[in-house]
Amino acid sequence: MPAKALKIRIMPGTYGICRLDKDSPIPPWATNSCFVSATRTSEELSVVCEAKDIPHDVQCERPWNILEVVGPLDFSLTGILAGLSTALAREEVSIFAISTYNTDYLLVRQGDLKKALDALEAEQFEVIR
Repeated sequence: MPAKALKIRIMPGTYGICRLDKDSPIPPWATNSCFVSATRTSEELSVVCEAKDIPHDVQCERPWNILEVVGPLDFSLTGILAGLSTALAREEVSIFAISTYNTDYLLVRQGDLKKALDALEAEQFEVIR
């Protein structure tokens, strides 16, 4: 898919990326957010949710902003995350990527948001500000 065909939307709010013990249940405070992602591995439970809902004693990286690839995206499309992440890597913007059934999301540190948006626009992605 050509870059200019992709629209990127900035989701409202700021978010945190939390690390919990591998056997922890998904905490109730995480489910208050309009965007929640929980991934369990054999080593951890990672939870992404709005920073305002995260207790201060939780191991967490914050603040992050979320860039949403406006979808839904067809599963046959290739290279979407590669194109986005390459454009951001050139500008030394660290990302945390999440994919769902409908689309992809990139979390960028709040301090890098302007640099990230400028980099994506320079690559002809349409950024909805």
